[in-house]
Amino acid sequence: MNARALAGAVAVALIAGVAHAQGPPPEGMPPGAAREEAGRMVDAYVLSNLQESLGLSDDQFVKLLPLVKRLQAERRETMERRSRALREMRRLLKSGSATEPEVLAQLKEFKAIETDEPARGRKDMEAIDGLLTPLQQAKFRVFEAEVGQKLRELMGQMRRQNRADSRPDPAKARRPD
Repeated sequence: MNARALAGAVAVALIAGVAHAQGPPPEGMPPGAAREEAGRMVDAYVLSNLQESLGLSDDQFVKLLPLVKRLQAERRETMERRSRALREMRRLLKSGSATEPEVLAQLKEFKAIETDEPARGRKDMEAIDGLLTPLQQAKFRVFEAEVGQKLRELMGQMRRQNRADSRPDPAKARRPD
């Protein structure tokens, strides 16, 4: 098995672990801990494969690590902020008693996230690009896209499995004659 195939197999295993970690937390685990662990697993995969995937020198790798960690952390933070704002808007709308000022406050928060995130992302990517050759920049974007695609595929599989698991078993639903 070549290094790229091995990295792909490791990615699938790690991302499958991430998908598993997105399920209900084990008994006694605080809410959100599974999500945090999943984020750490993705970070570990990205960081452990970054040097080889991009063909980085040791010096480039050392300088790039904190920038990539910050990029990943900021992306997760943005996704969490966005999810919280959407949940709150959904809650307000479902309550049937949402006031215009409450809705406007949530819309303001949501729009701020939509405005801030791209600017922060561009700033992070510019810092990363400043350390990379054009070829490495292209490899970085392809690498990120591949990891993202694998995550989306596995999360979709996990959602389908969760839906299948939550359906009543027709064999168990039948009454004996």
